[in-house]
Amino acid sequence: MSNRQEMDAYLDEQAGLETLRFITCGSVDDGKSTLIGRLLFEAQMILDDQLSELQHNSVKMGTQGEDIDFALLVDGLSAEREQGITIDVAYRFFSTDQRKFIVADTPGHEQYTRNMVTGASTADVAVLLIDARKGILEQTRRHSFIASILGIRHVVLAINKMDLVGYSQAVFDQIISDYRTLAERFAFETITPIPVSALRGDNVVSRSSQTHWYHGPTLLGFLGAIDTKRVMIEHGFRMPVQWVNRPNLDFRGYAGTIMAGRIAPGDEIRLLPSGETARIDRIILGTDDLDQAQADQSVTLTLDREIDISRGDVIVAAKDPCETSDQFEAKVVWMAKDSGYAGRTYWLKIGAATVNATLSDIRHSYNINTLEEMASRSLELNDISVVKIALDRPVAFETFGDCPPMGAFVLIDRQSHQTVAAGMIDYALRRASNVHRQAVTVNRKARAQLKGHGGRVLWFTGLSGSGKSTIANALELKLHDQGYHTYILDGDNVRLGLNRDLGFTDADRVENIRRIAEVARLMADAGLIVMTAFISPFRAERRMAREMFEPGEFVEIFVDTPLDIAEQRDPKGLYRKARRGDLPNFTGIDSPYEEPETPEFRLNTAADTAQNLAAQLLRDLDLRPL
Repeated sequence: MSNRQEMDAYLDEQAGLETLRFITCGSVDDGKSTLIGRLLFEAQMILDDQLSELQHNSVKMGTQGEDIDFALLVDGLSAEREQGITIDVAYRFFSTDQRKFIVADTPGHEQYTRNMVTGASTADVAVLLIDARKGILEQTRRHSFIASILGIRHVVLAINKMDLVGYSQAVFDQIISDYRTLAERFAFETITPIPVSALRGDNVVSRSSQTHWYHGPTLLGFLGAIDTKRVMIEHGFRMPVQWVNRPNLDFRGYAGTIMAGRIAPGDEIRLLPSGETARIDRIILGTDDLDQAQADQSVTLTLDREIDISRGDVIVAAKDPCETSDQFEAKVVWMAKDSGYAGRTYWLKIGAATVNATLSDIRHSYNINTLEEMASRSLELNDISVVKIALDRPVAFETFGDCPPMGAFVLIDRQSHQTVAAGMIDYALRRASNVHRQAVTVNRKARAQLKGHGGRVLWFTGLSGSGKSTIANALELKLHDQGYHTYILDGDNVRLGLNRDLGFTDADRVENIRRIAEVARLMADAGLIVMTAFISPFRAERRMAREMFEPGEFVEIFVDTPLDIAEQRDPKGLYRKARRGDLPNFTGIDSPYEEPETPEFRLNTAADTAQNLAAQLLRDLDLRPL
């Protein structure tokens, strides 16, 4: 057989192997990177030039004397090498005759929790390292907790550095006992303890003569044999539609990756959320027709009849469908530096569907070292929290515990388009599904006809002392004189009643604006011209308010007054108090104001009077019924 034939045969053999994804996690200096390096070395996945460089770097670093430091294979960042810690997720690939492996070496430090979440999100197995000299640590509890909530069901308890405790069975047994007590709080299906020395190679690939008392598998033996796909293959069929394939008028296919279950031509399917049914006509992979397909395969399906299917819909087994809902309780891992607050809106991406989502409540956050539940008003970087989320339309889902691919989602900032959180659905809020909007006979259009003008929200925003209330009051007088039905919602007045329970933290400011927007929406629906005079410092909340209204019904008016001029006016003496430190969280001083980017009106109070600006608004506003 020629070299080319041998290579082709090898590639064909590798293409047919199943892939196992696993993570290594543990405390700093537990030996995660060394363990992966040893696996790569023993699996003969290191090229000659890599081995030469590794030997050179090992001598240069001097961490293992004249021996090879296998950790240097994985710790690719210079900062990691200098500090001796892993600060990012390092992915490595290797294979054996049994299967292919993708391993993620995740950081041990608490501040890199989001990095661990990234590595664990697609993992089938967690290899949790414990230093035999130190036993169970806070990081052990934290990483076990994260692995559990991320749906990892199989854990290898790699008790490392057994050579430094004389390969003591008593030490090994005590750590196992301690961990099994801890693991009662987690949802692991299997826990497999293995005594190892990553540095010496004991029980990593080959069985060690030093642990004659141990009769379980080696680490590589376990990873090569564990079956993690069976549960998802035996699950009900689930496939989010990623692409509607319509190359010509004679073909319409629905492409996606099968998340769970099996499918074959002739099987009856149901489309969610619409509920329409059909049967599978063909299953296409590349240019081939398949007799069946199963979880993890990316295929194109055709149906026996045309139904309305769009990207984001989910094709499921007709006799075993999943649920749909527009409100959930879920766990989230906050991955953004900017805080999250109840009332803020995001894009939620689940499967191939992207919908508008509101963070409606923060139930509690976890102390991930002690696993205690703590009351929380905000979501901070690396927090793991339980929240309630409301969507603008129902989506198909399953709880994360039952089917992780159908219960996982991300939240995306609508302005920066950055992922701010990874989430796992616990359950739908069924009670909310029983609440339906009541149709009324006298509607918005009828009220507008009666009044002779449409309902509007004129949203004045700007710094304290910018002139919002003064201009709004002058405008209301002019509108009233012309027969318009108006009302002013002023920041101070509302805080004396509706919002008197709120303070001035960022979380309270978000809730303050959410309530005002809801009240303003009801007033505009009644046909009133509502003027709101609030600082409303955050763009996210102003955007949330705008999205409650029909196009043209919400008018953002930025009262653009520089801070120094607003501070000179200081009609209430608030800036003086804030400068003295008597008024914390004051906008413009120690709390930010985010200027509108595209307001409908920008008023410069430093160049004109409130009366003139109100007259300008009256002239330019379109108050006709929409």
